[in-house]
Amino acid sequence: MNHPPLRFHITLFIAMAIWGSSFVAMKMVVSDLSPLVAVFLRMSISLVAFAVLIRWVIRDFRYHPGDWKLLLATAAMEPCLYFIFESLALQYTSASQAGMVSALLPLMVAVSAWWLFDENVVPRQWGGFALALAGVLWMTLGGSQSEQAPNPLLGNFLELLAMVAATGYTLLIKHLTQRYSALFLTALQSVIGCLFFLPLALLSPWPDSIGWSTWAPLIYLGVVVTLGGYGLYNYSLGHVKATVAAGYVNLIPAFGVVFSVWLLGDQLTLGQWAGIGLIFAGVYLSREQRRRPEPIASMDPPPVSPG
Repeated sequence: MNHPPLRFHITLFIAMAIWGSSFVAMKMVVSDLSPLVAVFLRMSISLVAFAVLIRWVIRDFRYHPGDWKLLLATAAMEPCLYFIFESLALQYTSASQAGMVSALLPLMVAVSAWWLFDENVVPRQWGGFALALAGVLWMTLGGSQSEQAPNPLLGNFLELLAMVAATGYTLLIKHLTQRYSALFLTALQSVIGCLFFLPLALLSPWPDSIGWSTWAPLIYLGVVVTLGGYGLYNYSLGHVKATVAAGYVNLIPAFGVVFSVWLLGDQLTLGQWAGIGLIFAGVYLSREQRRRPEPIASMDPPPVSPG
């Protein structure tokens, strides 16, 4: 069996770092805009970026009959349903508890891929997933609560629904990257996301004006996070197992905390840093190991059997 080169693991690592930084950018944006308006503007900015890259988006594009159902379902899962559930969840539960629920995604993808695609998950990978989950729990519970959670049961349930949508997205993208480029699939998400969130944004309150302090993180979310993060993730999914890619998702809350400490001045306890270390260790264990090459058979003629 051929194992994916190191560059695909590096691109997954970079994608997780980009997504982790999006928590800081989104926190800056939602302080001035409602979540649905923020998501719509983010999708609109990414759509403009893809319009500039339209030559590369449609290069070598060849539609396969019947794929419109899969393409539509992928975009419906993410960004549509995922962002809906995520934005609603954060109104009822704290970001730390939502992050704890999001750590279930790799396990959900692993079970789904094993059930639907017969992907082999070795005990070492299960152990890596469990270790990373323990790290997320440790990191989340190791700090003091800084946000109100008026209805954590409802909020955590909505976050779980967001993870269900993310699971469906991962499995669908894994299939579609065999036929379409990662750039095209990411651009399609932006198109459908804009159409989906436009009426929701129009029904939401808008500020009288939007300053550069809000536009700057919005542009970062729309170009770097949406185009770069999803593009790298979708590109990697074309070359690695869905279970391996999902294992890297555990890095998102860890990167989110690191960027919050760096850019927002948040303080971490020693226990939280230990939890981040467990997350990285778990992701390392959940990766596919490169098998040793089989010994080359001798070119000498086989010995003649006596008799």
